[in-house]
Amino acid sequence: MNLSELHPAPGSRRPRKRRGRGPGSGLGVTAGRGEKGQKSRSGYKRRRGFEGGQMPLIRRVPKRGFHNPGRKVYAVLNVARLEELGGDEFTPEGLLRSGALSKLRNGLKILGNGEITRPVTVTAHKFSASAREKIERAGGKALLVGAGEADAQS
Repeated sequence: MNLSELHPAPGSRRPRKRRGRGPGSGLGVTAGRGEKGQKSRSGYKRRRGFEGGQMPLIRRVPKRGFHNPGRKVYAVLNVARLEELGGDEFTPEGLLRSGALSKLRNGLKILGNGEITRPVTVTAHKFSASAREKIERAGGKALLVGAGEADAQS
């Protein structure tokens, strides 16, 4: 088989529709837009969520609760995952590079699910109380991002 013998599959290539080119073309006069109405006019744009004048779904469904626009979502990692990963020093950027985290979001929070047996130094934006306790019990350090060791103890 040569490059010159390659052809698209039969029926996969069709000529483009040439609208408004006379009644004999099949798409003349109204150019496939049908008869009158808002959708047949030039410049028509439908609003997102517009349902032809009926009450839109977003306004029909009941709403409850409160959505905080200023909330912070943290990437989370358990101490059991730190145990699985090799190394003795963990930073948010290093965990992101290694693939342990897919997104950093508003920061990294270490949670206390699982056990850790070796001393590790973990730098993160937040720690749960149990995670901090397990890391320090194993002889490691739990450091906050942008804080010295004095702040990490408090």
